[in-house]
Amino acid sequence: MTEQALGACAGCGVAIQIEDPRKPGYAPKSALNRDVIVCQRCFRIKHYNEVAPVEMDDDDFLRILHGVGATNSLVVMVVDIFDFQGSWLRGLPRFVGKNPILLVGNKVDLLPKNINLNRVRNWMQHEAKERGLRPEDVILVSAQKGIGIDDLLARVGELRKGRDVYIVGVTNVGKSTLINRILHDYGAADMEITTSPFPGTTLDKIEIPLEDGRFIYDTPGIINRDQMGHMVSPQDLRKLTPTARINPKVYQLNEGQSLFLGGLARIDFVRGAHQPFVVYVANQLYIHRTKLENADEVLAKHHGELLAPPSGAEAAKKLPPFVKHSLKIGTNGTTDIVISGLGWVSLQGKHEAHVVVHAPKGVSVGVRKGLI
Repeated sequence: MTEQALGACAGCGVAIQIEDPRKPGYAPKSALNRDVIVCQRCFRIKHYNEVAPVEMDDDDFLRILHGVGATNSLVVMVVDIFDFQGSWLRGLPRFVGKNPILLVGNKVDLLPKNINLNRVRNWMQHEAKERGLRPEDVILVSAQKGIGIDDLLARVGELRKGRDVYIVGVTNVGKSTLINRILHDYGAADMEITTSPFPGTTLDKIEIPLEDGRFIYDTPGIINRDQMGHMVSPQDLRKLTPTARINPKVYQLNEGQSLFLGGLARIDFVRGAHQPFVVYVANQLYIHRTKLENADEVLAKHHGELLAPPSGAEAAKKLPPFVKHSLKIGTNGTTDIVISGLGWVSLQGKHEAHVVVHAPKGVSVGVRKGLI
């Protein structure tokens, strides 16, 4: 029996094969008797939360995305609100051609309670235009909690005008979780797509039929190499990934003080007036304050132990060396210092500040207009 005859995995979309357990799509022959066939990798992710890396390079992802531009469809781009910069799909207009784009901010449930959601929508519109994208609309959702799903479906119905829908985004923004929520809420839970906290879960297009004969397509996530999550172990990835509403932590700093965000980043307040640094990271991430003059010694002595993640001395050695990013913060309103895949630190902009951020080589560090 050929792979084409065996069909595709209902969890990740890859072609099912029964010959080589080391290659994507492998399923034992006994699995072929099930009504819904999933590959062994998806089965292990779902039932045992195992890490199951596969060989799929950027060209594979790009090949699938470039195909979207040749269609007449609605493109739904999903971003992680908590990691907006790190989850931005660069060059999207090049991939999708003239197709309209609906921008969806997922994980709204992680934002602090007092945040104004209209401000978040406006902020996302502004950030999208700054990146050359003019979406038809911005919708905020939580795929995990089911927030905003009805609004999303209503807007998709208005915008698609009888066309197929392609859902795109980088790894780990929650695309498959979002589709599962839609399937669950509308009576098709037996089609559940494999989800996990690890990048690269969806391996090929997964098609979900609509009532009018069209389809929703879940596409594989493009890997943004500058995210922190691609530089740590799966165990540590869980520790830096928020799972509950963020509780901001406020540190009143004088110049000459440093903050360690676990052992993954360090922020030096080199010069400026006494002011608050508001930290937005996963609640479980340990934050350590020390004098700037002692920071190098503290890192050398405690990296991987007190300053964790990374967890353990060996994991600390595997992390790329820290690189310095020198930032000048002005007085034109709240500014966020963003560390891709980790979170951000807000300064109110009442006083100028010279800040140096140390982050692993390759991790994107920058500033933006304050989200909150």
